Amino acid sequence: MSNDESILRFNKVSFRYVETKPLLNEVDFSIRRGTKTTIMGQNGAGKSTIFGLINRDILLDDGAINVGEDISIAVSRQVIPRNDLDLTVREFFEKALLESSNKKAYDIDPKIDNILEAVHFEAPHDRIIRSFSGGQQARLLLASALIQNPDLLLLDEPTNNLDRAGIEHLTKFLIDYKKTCIVISHDADFLNSFTDGVLYLDLFTKKVEQYMGNYFDVREQIILRQEKENRKNAQLAKEIQENKDKANFFAHKGGKLRLVAKKMRTKAEELEEEKVDTRKEDRTIHPFIIPAQEDAYGEIVHISAYKTIKNYKALQRKTNISLKRNEHLLLKGPNGIGKSTLLELIANNEAEGTKIAPNVEIGYYRQDFSTLNFEDTTYQSLSEVAKDKSDETIRHMAAGFLITSDVMNTKVGHLSEGQKGLVAFARLVLQKPGLLILDEPTNHINFRHIPIIAEALNKYEGAMIIVSHLPEFISKIRIDQTLDLDK
Repeated sequence: MSNDESILRFNKVSFRYVETKPLLNEVDFSIRRGTKTTIMGQNGAGKSTIFGLINRDILLDDGAINVGEDISIAVSRQVIPRNDLDLTVREFFEKALLESSNKKAYDIDPKIDNILEAVHFEAPHDRIIRSFSGGQQARLLLASALIQNPDLLLLDEPTNNLDRAGIEHLTKFLIDYKKTCIVISHDADFLNSFTDGVLYLDLFTKKVEQYMGNYFDVREQIILRQEKENRKNAQLAKEIQENKDKANFFAHKGGKLRLVAKKMRTKAEELEEEKVDTRKEDRTIHPFIIPAQEDAYGEIVHISAYKTIKNYKALQRKTNISLKRNEHLLLKGPNGIGKSTLLELIANNEAEGTKIAPNVEIGYYRQDFSTLNFEDTTYQSLSEVAKDKSDETIRHMAAGFLITSDVMNTKVGHLSEGQKGLVAFARLVLQKPGLLILDEPTNHINFRHIPIIAEALNKYEGAMIIVSHLPEFISKIRIDQTLDLDK
């Protein structure tokens, strides 16, 4: 197969999770061997579903997916499956190779070391997956796909949880990568560094538009096309109203003028049909505020000591940090140093050396969304924390986060990772916490929403502790104190 030939082709592919809710409708696109392609689209549009269809984890309803002869496929998913978290590193890689080849791997330890070196990571082979940080698990996920040496590599949000060094290493790896790769990510700079083309998944039409060029060029093309569609619709709306006004005027004149009125109405109907369906997936969440607990005053949090992790050993450190109302603390440090562990202990009020004032309501955003009950519907999840439990309040809040009525009736576990993130933010608004703890709150979130989220956090008037690997995101948030766990 030459470089000009397709390694993958979707032909009129349709898929729906339930009969009344199509996710993909007669989707067509092809991927050439050796190219690096980005999938764009709103949270919940079906980007990860496309990966599931390619890898045959889920079955299509109609159409055909043609993969080149003897093409091997490997997927690096957004998160490690829960039932894999208690495997050792060795068992995790053995499972990946077994699933790809249906053969048990022997003498696997040298292979693991080689592939971990490729993702810039060292890990004891007998260590349990659950014990690694989110960034370390991200590297293990990528390595578990690379160890299969696939012809087609599928990366689903590979920069989530990675620190800046990890993202730079992954970027260099993909630039040098010789095989075919398809990537889902919301990190624009990362995508632009290697993208040859874009598959744009339209949430409204349920189809895929294919563009050639780097990520920024394609995004500009899409924005210009959207502006053109909006201008056309505005002009048509003006003409439609003019025809309706004239029709109403002539209809009351009687005689032959009624026939003129009828023609005007017909013209208005024809113009309505010319209107273009604008891209609903390009909507952003509404600006929002996370209200602070009204009776949380004085010193809300005091940190006098904490633990860091170096070479998988815990080290005790001392500090003197006091957080009052309207004070924000940034936690810094490389992957694996213990940021998420410290946040979890503080959120559970179990951190040695940290005191939280009595009766302080804690709002905790976890990067793995494990604070959410995956068996609850979205409505139940929001209602659980709402101070005002009126149906109108909950649904109005949900709509601001693009949580539609069908999503409200869907179990949290069935939502995309991006939709879970929006549900988690909506919960914080309804909860009105006095202490806000956020662990990588931009993971899985559409890049269009991130500035709005940053503005909401910047205005938050309670005490806040935040971890984020995105400097441009943090730069938009007022930070009063910084605790660097690496110093």
